[in-house]
Order: sequence, then structure tokens, then C-alpha cells
Amino acid sequence: MKKLIIGILCGIWLGTLSAGAQCAAKNDAIQPGERLTYELKFNWKFIWVKAGEAKMNLEPVTYEGKNCYKTTLLAVSNSKVDFFFKMRDTITCITTDRLEPVYFRKGAEEGSRYTVDEAWFKFQDGKSIVNQQRWRKDRETVYATDTLEQCVFDMLSILLQARSFDPTSYKKGDKIHFPMATGRKVEDQTLIYRGKKNFKAENDVKYRCLVFSLVEYNKKGKEKEVITFYVTDDKNHLPVRLDLFLNFGSAKAFLETVEGNRHPMTSIIED
Repeated sequence: MKKLIIGILCGIWLGTLSAGAQCAAKNDAIQPGERLTYELKFNWKFIWVKAGEAKMNLEPVTYEGKNCYKTTLLAVSNSKVDFFFKMRDTITCITTDRLEPVYFRKGAEEGSRYTVDEAWFKFQDGKSIVNQQRWRKDRETVYATDTLEQCVFDMLSILLQARSFDPTSYKKGDKIHFPMATGRKVEDQTLIYRGKKNFKAENDVKYRCLVFSLVEYNKKGKEKEVITFYVTDDKNHLPVRLDLFLNFGSAKAFLETVEGNRHPMTSIIED
């Protein structure tokens, strides 16, 4: 399910996250009050079953005396799948009004395991400084501090920044690399742009989309596709569909509802 969360959050245009800057961005895509809901489905013995839902909300807050945004993602499995995989994840990030991350927390109950990951961010002298910790029941808390020349984000703040980037210059097959704090360490992620495709949702709404893949590499450098996702080709850059390739089968996530979106959904194709 970690891959599902990353897919929902990273399934958008990431552009070039340059080093040596303040890691800030002009916000052209989001506004307080935006609310997104996703339906999650698992393939279980050749049958697609509803597995749960994910909700993401954005609201204004004051953090350390500054005007900030607070984004919250809640992902919950339902009783049909709890018997083989129970999930109760709550993820929160706080960013400045220029979309720089300052705090991240993920509380995850996945199966019999419960962990809390946290990260605190600073950007100074052209560098990213990240303090992280991972708490897990009956284990010692793990601490880490990283200083990098690149801008470092968490899985929610990178979504907020990326949604304002312009993807028009990208070519099919291009790769996008970005560093992400997980609470335990900074991991390198890779996305591949697959081109454009139309997608018809279950409610018969058809979207014009940008298609991306989140991939992993084994020790020999062989590429493994983890997620294919479809992102609206408009100023909102909203993920509307995700196809996930998991160790125990496959899963899908579909955008169900959108409220408070900043721009019109011009990617919708009228029949």
C-alpha cells in the first residue's frame, strides 16, 4: 500500500527540482478547500473488489508564526480486505505558502505493523537539511539527518509543488528523478513519461490524460514497473487513475470526487 500512496501523490508532472534554490514554487494549481476522494480496488482471485478509499484535503494553518498549508491524506481499507491486509494510514504535511515543506508525519497501520514517520525540513545556503525519525512499536526509534545539494520533499509536499509545473516540453520516454524523505532515509524515485492517452472513468466521464510510470531498478539495473497512472492534462494536474503491480496481485485507484479545485476541468472530453 505504500506504493499506492506514492503513486497517488507522485502521479503528476515533477519538472526539474533544481539545487541551490530556496526550493520554493509559484502556486498555480491548488487552493485551500480542495478535497479529493479516491476509490481503491484489489484484484482478488480474478475478481475486482472495492478495497477502500483515500481522501486528501488542503486547508490554511499558522505554523511557527507563518501562513502555511496543511495537507492531510487518509487511506482506509474496508472490511472485505481487512482479513488479508488491513490499512489505516494518516499522512500530514505542512508547507509554506510557497509550497516549501517544513513538517511531515505518516502514521501507518498496515497489517499487524504500526509505524510513525516524521521529518522536519530546512533550506539554507542552497542546501536541504532534513531531520527524520521512525518510531515502531517494540523497536528502537531510528533517527537520521541528511544535508543535500538537491531540494528534498516528502510524498505530499512534492505533489503540491509538482502540480504547478508545465509539462509541455516533455517527450515520450523522458525520465524524471527526485529525492524523497520517508522518515527513515532519503530515497531516489524515478518516473517515466509515457505520452498522452484518453481515459474513460466508471462514471462515463472521459479525460484527456498524461501517462506516467513509477519504476524501480534491481541490483543489475533491470527496470520494474510499479505503477502506471493517468493525470489530467489541464492546469489542475489531478491523478484520475492508477494501475498498481503488487507482489500479491494488482490494484487500481480511481478519482471519485473533486471539490474546491482551482481551475476548470478542461481535460474532460465531451462526447
